[in-house]
Amino acid sequence: MRDLDAATVEGLKARAERHGRSLQGEMKAILEEAAAQGAIDPRALADRVQALFAGRHFSDSADLIREDRER
Repeated sequence: MRDLDAATVEGLKARAERHGRSLQGEMKAILEEAAAQGAIDPRALADRVQALFAGRHFSDSADLIREDRER
């Protein structure tokens, strides 16, 4: 666990315990999951996010900020 700060190591240990694995096993699982996901295509990700919010109306954040400042 060289070059990792203590908080990161403690977080990994807690995660490993929750999953019933050793620290090494947890790190292996994290790396395998990340490798299985492969490279993320930014355009495909943007398309998925747009699809999630399709048809929804959102207020203009500038108007909300302006209203908040006026209070």
